[in-house]
Amino acid sequence: MNAESLKLAVEKISLAMSENADYLVSLDQQNGDGDLGLYMKAGFASINAAWKDSSEEDMGRLFMQASRVFNECAPSSLGTIFSIGMMAMAKALKGKTSVTPNEMGAVIEQGLNAITQRTGSKPGEKTVLDALFPAAVALRETGSLENAARAAADGAESTRAMRAVHGRAAYYGDRSIGILDGGAIVIKLIFETLID
Repeated sequence: MNAESLKLAVEKISLAMSENADYLVSLDQQNGDGDLGLYMKAGFASINAAWKDSSEEDMGRLFMQASRVFNECAPSSLGTIFSIGMMAMAKALKGKTSVTPNEMGAVIEQGLNAITQRTGSKPGEKTVLDALFPAAVALRETGSLENAARAAADGAESTRAMRAVHGRAAYYGDRSIGILDGGAIVIKLIFETLID
């Protein structure tokens, strides 16, 4: 993984978010603000635009830029969470021009640690972490994007049985059970796109 592959990945992820924006909105309308698809589409489009003509090869600098533009273009709770994670990943990648998939899994885990410290969230609470945590572990341990994507998909599906404890969804209490978490689905989509 290097700057070139990151830029290609973000281009494809941006397209996937655009194609799935309505689906993400419909998920979010069930127990959220209903704007998830719009913000994810805008956020990843902003990274794609910032990186498209960049000659930057330092992956840390690229992620620092991504954190900044995503936060500006996706002013939502998930946008903030992604920005926190990307900033921590930027620090871990500072000065690196390439990493192995296993190393990237460890870098994502550092981003996860920053998110949990700042938000007080943890896996099992019907959030983005339920898909991102198992995907990062699978990537670090196996170096396989296919395994990471499978873990993300399983993690996203597991949120259906969970009761929300954070954000607007928490107001719905037991009524949130049976509904997929939109943030976890975003992670599922990202890893499915990375395989392609």
